[in-house]
Amino acid sequence: MDITQRIKMLESPKGVVDVVIDTDAYNEIDDQFAISYALCSPDRMTVQALYAAPFHNSRSTGPKDGMEKSYDEILKLLTLAKREDLKPLTFRGSVEYLPNETTPVESDAADDLIVRARGYSSENPLYVVALGAITNVASALIKAPDIAEKMVLVWLGGHAWHWNDTAEFNMKQDVAAARVVFGCGVPLVQLPCMGVVSAFTTTKPELEYWFADKNPLADYLAKNTIEEAESYAAGKPWSRVIWDVTAVAWVADRGGLLQSRLDFTPIPEYDHHYGFDTRRPLMRYVTHISRDALMLDLVNRIAK
Repeated sequence: MDITQRIKMLESPKGVVDVVIDTDAYNEIDDQFAISYALCSPDRMTVQALYAAPFHNSRSTGPKDGMEKSYDEILKLLTLAKREDLKPLTFRGSVEYLPNETTPVESDAADDLIVRARGYSSENPLYVVALGAITNVASALIKAPDIAEKMVLVWLGGHAWHWNDTAEFNMKQDVAAARVVFGCGVPLVQLPCMGVVSAFTTTKPELEYWFADKNPLADYLAKNTIEEAESYAAGKPWSRVIWDVTAVAWVADRGGLLQSRLDFTPIPEYDHHYGFDTRRPLMRYVTHISRDALMLDLVNRIAK
């Protein structure tokens, strides 16, 4: 891919574009907001498929269990959003993380991404919005390197480059996969967590005022978030990051929601730090979130 085409693919989308969403939807509460935002933005994007990503924390017994729970959560959201048509286009993903940088993990999600991406081109790419561990996407790119020129990968993963480490949940559990997607040449947009999109938070009063009781989907998002936050912060002031929304926002933005710059892809190191080399491919690095503008767009799309 020549540099001119790469830069063009890394510009903000225009018109209505096709997206697939790769998500560990049961991991926390923010994936649900992000998926809902995409489904409620038909003037900006058309969701073509959804992929369940693996995760492992207190909400799962291991990556496979996390993926299965995420698959079920996606289906639940599609019911609330009245998008039964997308259930046959929801695919189970990897049952483990990428074992190394050359061995893919087989999954229905990776196989669908390969077939689907091959129907696009560098002039009309498929946007892959990834909200979790990146094994599904990395596996597809290892198996079919040709799809790197037919897609734009928008990934919420890693921390800001100035942060003291990159031990962020999505990246630290899947470093080999992160190294694949940062190094393979796919046009990449990174939404860094701490230091950038960590600014995108919400609170109980805001959720109750803007989302609760507005419709079944918005009500679920509000009550699910409040319940989750008060499980660890009962009786205390709290705010809750819903930063996965920002990855969808990059696709939805037609000015005013995000700021970003072109830079060279860093190297996610196994010691949870970045390496830097100006010989690497150009990518787009998001530097700032216009919090209130994005929240307004989210409310207008989901709750009204």
